[in-house]
Amino acid sequence: MEAEYGKRGVKTKLLGFILMVLGVLDSLLTLRGGVPAYEFLLLIFVGVCVFAIGAVRGTQQSSSEVNEV
Repeated sequence: MEAEYGKRGVKTKLLGFILMVLGVLDSLLTLRGGVPAYEFLLLIFVGVCVFAIGAVRGTQQSSSEVNEV
């Protein structure tokens, strides 16, 4: 039962990390071409927000486990 509770928010954090990496890679490629990459900064920001949501979900589950025990 602890394996189920310990993994809460992992998928969300992984999705956020992937969005951040894609945003960084896209912005680096467009900067290499000499084009400003403002739209990819939004992708990085969205990735950070999704990652933060996953981190909060993971900590909320951990605190509720403490209350149950």
